[in-house]
Amino acid sequence: MIKTKRTTSFWLMIIFILILSSCGTRKYTVKSDTKASKAADAMASLKSKPLYRFINDWAGVKYRFGGLDKSGIDCSGFAFLLEKEIYGVTLPRISREQANFARKKSINNLEEGDLVFFSFGGGSVDHVGIYLNNGFFVHASTTRGVIVDDLNLPAYQRALVKTGSVN
Repeated sequence: MIKTKRTTSFWLMIIFILILSSCGTRKYTVKSDTKASKAADAMASLKSKPLYRFINDWAGVKYRFGGLDKSGIDCSGFAFLLEKEIYGVTLPRISREQANFARKKSINNLEEGDLVFFSFGGGSVDHVGIYLNNGFFVHASTTRGVIVDDLNLPAYQRALVKTGSVN
């Protein structure tokens, strides 16, 4: 009988300790600050659901100079198709001409669907993307295909030459 009382007391004590310790533990939520999680947040914050679907539909399509379909697309072709399908605006086909078509707008006043233009070659505009929100934009990257990217990255900040609106 003594052995049974000790065993029962032992197990009751263990259960009591477990209950107390579980009440004292706190579950921590990890907020990820990775580039991918921030890009996902930018996508989730889009006002336009058709824009969200369009980007998801084209995400990962490889870059192909002069391309205009899912077998490969270039940056100006992607901007051309997106602006036409989502906003009903017919842009010129070439990024340099798209930059001339867009009304200049301050980077601080960019809205969903505005265009961002770059010059990576040091001369005229040679790349275009579409602004989303919170410093993110979507474009057809020559190395990664259609992707959501951070406009605040130094490489983009150095090459940014114009921001504008066509809507």
